[in-house]
Amino acid sequence: QVQLVESGGGLVQAGGSLRLSCAASGRTFSINAMGWYRQPPGKQRELVAAITRGGSTNYADSVKGRFTISRDNAKNTVYLQMNSLKPEDTAVYYCNKVGVLGGDVWGQGTQVTVSS
Repeated sequence: QVQLVESGGGLVQAGGSLRLSCAASGRTFSINAMGWYRQPPGKQRELVAAITRGGSTNYADSVKGRFTISRDNAKNTVYLQMNSLKPEDTAVYYCNKVGVLGGDVWGQGTQVTVSS
C-alpha cells in the first residue's frame, strides 16, 4: 500500500507558476514510474507528466515545454514545476504510479486554478 499526499496548488493568474509536491510513503519500492494526473471539472482524469525510476520523463503535448516533473529520492517526493500556466490548466492534480489499477488508492489531490 502506498500513501500519497499532494500539495502546492492554489490560485494563480495566467502566465504564473506553481510547484506541486507529492509525498509518497508505504511500499514505494514497488513503483517503477510515477506520474502527475489532472482532472479538469467535468472531464476525465489524464496523465500529464511521468518520470521513471531511472529518471526518464515524458509529457503530454498540452504541457510539454511548460511543466517539468522531477523527483527527490531521499525525500521520497515527486514534484511538478508548472510555468506559463493557462486557464485550461485548471484542474485537480493528483500523483500516482503510472499504470493505476482498480483498487489502487488516490490521494486527496491539490486544486490548481488559473485565472485570466
